[in-house]
Amino acid sequence: MLDETTTPDAPDYDRLLRANLERIFNERDRAERERALDELFVADPVMYEPTTVVVGRAAISEIAGKLLERFGPDFRFAPDGVAVGHHGLGVLRWKGGPRNGPVVVTGADVANVVDGRITRLWVMLDPPKT
Repeated sequence: MLDETTTPDAPDYDRLLRANLERIFNERDRAERERALDELFVADPVMYEPTTVVVGRAAISEIAGKLLERFGPDFRFAPDGVAVGHHGLGVLRWKGGPRNGPVVVTGADVANVVDGRITRLWVMLDPPKT
């Protein structure tokens, strides 16, 4: 049986999804964030959030920047485990909150990957804990 995770042309899901989290969703410098988007995403990516669909690198950059502004300067997303994937679909669980503070949000990024770049990204938020 062919195992895509061991073939030389299989994407490194963990590297790609961690880079997305760190270089896009934790990056406060717009120019750096846009350089990362050019490297990590295809030309016309689509991001699916719970309440909206975002089309294009510039729109994803804008959403990431506004999110960081809203949560404040100490907010960070961090991977929660290792990303897994096969056959072009990768998943990375994450958590977010103030640096050295409590976790305020958790979820997962689910990415469709083609030729080592993200084509579509679903942001899956866990329900708030009560």
